[in-house]
Amino acid sequence: MTDKQDIWDQLEKVRDPEFGTPITEMHLTDEVKVDGGKVSVEYHLTAPMCPPPFALHIGQQIRRVLLQVEGVNSVNVHVNNHLHAKSINKRLRKGKK
Repeated sequence: MTDKQDIWDQLEKVRDPEFGTPITEMHLTDEVKVDGGKVSVEYHLTAPMCPPPFALHIGQQIRRVLLQVEGVNSVNVHVNNHLHAKSINKRLRKGKK
């Protein structure tokens, strides 16, 4: 079973590309769910019109670091409250493992 603290420890490694601050410190994570080896993370950005590449980069980094956690075999990432959330989430789903 995956430990939720391990998930949070890994999320601290994901940094906002503009500020260089961990997304956990910026309180950008809305929800983290762990169900066995499946992890789901919802996040938002500092503004609903942040450049889409920033939103995509953060989502990809979330997936990358969480797949390094022992026992995690699937990561679903979803951005909330962004002007282009629909297209960003579509691209994030394509990269789903």
